[in-house]
Amino acid sequence: MSSLEKRPETTPTVEWRFPSVHPEGRKFALISAGITLVMFLFVSHFLGWIMVGITAWVAAFFRDPIRAVPQGQGVIVAPADGLITLIQQVSPPRELMGEDGLGPEPLIRVSIFMSVFDVHINRSPIAGVIRRVVYISGKFVNASLDKASEENERQHLLVEGPDGTKIGFTQIAGLVARRIMPFVKPGDTVAAGQRIGLIRFGSRVDVYLPAGAAPKVALGQRSIAGETVLARLGETEAARAVPL
Repeated sequence: MSSLEKRPETTPTVEWRFPSVHPEGRKFALISAGITLVMFLFVSHFLGWIMVGITAWVAAFFRDPIRAVPQGQGVIVAPADGLITLIQQVSPPRELMGEDGLGPEPLIRVSIFMSVFDVHINRSPIAGVIRRVVYISGKFVNASLDKASEENERQHLLVEGPDGTKIGFTQIAGLVARRIMPFVKPGDTVAAGQRIGLIRFGSRVDVYLPAGAAPKVALGQRSIAGETVLARLGETEAARAVPL
């Protein structure tokens, strides 16, 4: 090879790694493993093998995979893994409105439903400062229903970006979920895609897109928390699904 020729640029390889279990879920996995041992020693191997499956599911439910967060001006990433079940223009919750909050004008709400098989750790859609964390007790109806946004146990969060953009999003407990765990509090500074909380055992997250940002996802699409681009500020053309 001539000394004048450039060697091809190389990029580091990325290897798949088994996701770790979030500390919040380790105690549940240990409890399930303890019950499994008791079943094998004192009850029956048949029930013991059933508990092996349950223990594996509990560990998988609290898995905490590493995510590669897209970078770029005005990018809004999905806060949750799951299925895009609703895209509607609605008035934001009153807990997110008012002084230094979202305005009263209707905004596009994107709802992401998480089944019991999805990753349940939620992430911030943008970088900024957490301005509000408001918990509201409520019912536990199916989180895929529209009324879950107003009736279920939920937690509203408001994050303000460096440019003043405010995005509200809501963690909603579902039919099986019984606890919303926050990792942040008002005043905390977060990065885009940073972990902000989790919901135990099936739930939903609503995101209220700011004015002038059309959704870049479609109904029936699956999102990945911290990786899927929900919208871009200033881009008003919405994504369209193409049936195959």
